[in-house]
Amino acid sequence: MRDVLSSGEAPWEEPQPGVFVVTLPGERKQRTECHLAVGDHSLLVNAFVARRPEGDPARLHRWLLERNARMYGVAFTVDPAGDVYLVGRLPLHAVTAEEIDRLLGGVLAYADGSFNTILELGFADSIRSEWQWRLARGESTANLAAFEHLRPPEPDPS
Repeated sequence: MRDVLSSGEAPWEEPQPGVFVVTLPGERKQRTECHLAVGDHSLLVNAFVARRPEGDPARLHRWLLERNARMYGVAFTVDPAGDVYLVGRLPLHAVTAEEIDRLLGGVLAYADGSFNTILELGFADSIRSEWQWRLARGESTANLAAFEHLRPPEPDPS
């Protein structure tokens, strides 16, 4: 595992023997920390994606479940607090350099590629409030560009 991670481009650390944390840089989600834990029989994969959605999470959960059907190696799940994670388990006999690369690539693609949709489905009201707050104060809205469609309408000057 150390050799495979050392040959890659993503920074990583081993906070305890057999547990590796790989920091995957993203475009929509700034970074995703992927935890890889080598067990007696399998490699466990765990990556935090987003906090518990506000309001009714059913729409987001349905979207996550539908995505799971098209994913490789990991699946979306929620923890008891409702936070969204990617999790997976790979038998140790299947752990190769190519498979680790494919697994980490999948975690990055699923976390980063889904991030804006997860935010919109889980936090649309907060995004709308953030738009209003920033516009009212003349603050930058650059990092809200992906959510332009949630921008409140301009007040009618008449």
